[in-house]
Amino acid sequence: MIFNSFTYLLFLVVTLSLYWFSSKNIKLYVIFLSSIIFYSFWRFDFVLLLLLSIFVDYYASIKIYNSKIKAKKRIYLYLSLFINIGLLAFFKYFYFIFENTSGLMSLMGVDLPPLELKIILPIGISFYTFQSISYTIDVYRGSFKPVKNFILFSNYVIFFPQLVAGPILRANEMLWQFTQKKIFDFNSFSYGIQRIISGLFLKVVLADNISKIVNEGFLINPKLLSVFDIMTLCYLFGFQIYFDFSAYSHIAIGSALLFGIKLKENFNFPFHSISPKNYWTRWNITLSSWVRDYIYLPLLNKKPLNKSNDGLSYKVSYSNLGVYSVLTLFVTWSLMGLWHGASWNFITWGLWNFLIIWTFRYLEFFKNFLNLKVYNFISWFLTLQLTMIGWIFFRPENLSISMEMLSSFFTIEKWTFLSLKENNYLIVFLITLFYLIMPYILSKFKILTERRKVIFNLTKNITLIIAVTLILIYLKDIKQFIYFQF
Repeated sequence: MIFNSFTYLLFLVVTLSLYWFSSKNIKLYVIFLSSIIFYSFWRFDFVLLLLLSIFVDYYASIKIYNSKIKAKKRIYLYLSLFINIGLLAFFKYFYFIFENTSGLMSLMGVDLPPLELKIILPIGISFYTFQSISYTIDVYRGSFKPVKNFILFSNYVIFFPQLVAGPILRANEMLWQFTQKKIFDFNSFSYGIQRIISGLFLKVVLADNISKIVNEGFLINPKLLSVFDIMTLCYLFGFQIYFDFSAYSHIAIGSALLFGIKLKENFNFPFHSISPKNYWTRWNITLSSWVRDYIYLPLLNKKPLNKSNDGLSYKVSYSNLGVYSVLTLFVTWSLMGLWHGASWNFITWGLWNFLIIWTFRYLEFFKNFLNLKVYNFISWFLTLQLTMIGWIFFRPENLSISMEMLSSFFTIEKWTFLSLKENNYLIVFLITLFYLIMPYILSKFKILTERRKVIFNLTKNITLIIAVTLILIYLKDIKQFIYFQF
C-alpha cells in the first residue's frame, strides 16, 4: 500500500474512524493493528521480521536498564546491534558483498560458484532498523527509561505513516505522544489534510511527470551530452527526488496529524543552503541528525547534541581539520552512501558529499576576507551546483556512466553544444526560479494583517482546489516513491 493510491486514502479513513471513537488504551491497539495491516499489504510474511527487530530491542533495552554491571549492559547492546545490523546487512548487502568478493577472487584465479539464493529486500528496513536501534542505544546511554508496554514500543517503531521512508524518529519525541490523552483538534486535522494534499501534488503532479523527462535523458549515451545537458539532467533529477521524497514526508506528517501526533519535519528548502553543512540540516534532516548522533560524533568521542536537526558537522575550527577528524568524516559519508543502497554508485555519491563538505571547511576561513552577503551568495551558488552534480553518481545505473558524465566537465568540446529538447532547459529554468522565490513569497504571509489574511486564505483555498483537481487527473498512473528502494 502506497500513499499515492485510493487504497491508502480509504485505509486512512477507516483507521481514523476506529481511532477517534476508541478509548485511550484501545487507541494504542488501533495504531498497532493498522500498522501491521499497512505493512502486510506489501508482504505479510515479512511482518515477522519486523516484529523480530522490535522484540530484540524491546528485550535488550529492558535488560540494559536492569543490569547493574556495565559489561552486561554492553553485551545486550551488542546483541541488539548484531541482530539488527546483521539482518540489514544480509537482506540489503549480501548480493553486493558476494559479487565484489567473487570479482576479487576471480582476479586471483579462483572462480566462486554462481549464487542461486534469492533475497527480497524488506521495504523500509533501513528506516525502521535505524529507528529501533537508536532506542536501545539511548537506553544504554542513560537518556531515558525503557517502556514496559510492548505495544507502546512497537507503535514507536511501526507507526505506519512513517514506517517505510521516515522521518526517522527518536523515542523521546514519540512515546509520550502515544500515551497522552487525545482531544480532537479541528485546526490540526485540517492542517494535516492540507499537508497530505501538498504531498500528493508534489508526488503525482510534479515528481512523476519530471521522472518521464529524467528517464528519457539518462537513456541517452553520455558521449552525446554536453556539460549543460548533464547539468540540466542533474537539476531535473535533483528536483524529482526532492519533490518525491519531500512528498512522502508531507503525507507522513499530515497523516500523523490526523491522529493528533506530530512528526519531525524532514525538509526545509534544502537548495537554499549556503553551504554543504547547511544543506544537511535541510535535506532528510532526521537521517542526517541520526548519522551525526549515532555514528559521526561517537567516532569523534564527542557527546551527541541535544537537538536532532543540526546536520552532520559542527562549528568549523582547526581541530576538525585534523587527520582523525577528516578520516571520521570520510567513514561517516561512506556509510551514508552505503545506507542508500548496495552499489558503488551510492558509495561514490557519499564520498562526493564528503569531498565538498571537507573542502568547504577550509573555505569557511575566507569568510573574514569577504563581505558576508557576497560570501554567502558565492557559497550558496557553489553548494547548489556541486550538490546537483552529485546526482551524477546517484541516478545512473552503473558507476562507469557516472564517471563518463563527470569527465565531460574536463573536456572543452563538451561545453560547446546543446542536444536535449528545448523544453528541458525551459522546465529547469522555471522550476528553479519558482523554487528560489517561494520562501520570499511565503515570508510575506508570516505576519498577517486582516487584509493579508483574507488574500492568503483565498489564495490557499484556490490553490488547494487546483491541486486536488490535478491530483485526481494524474493519480491514475500510480508510481512508487524513490526512497522505497532504500
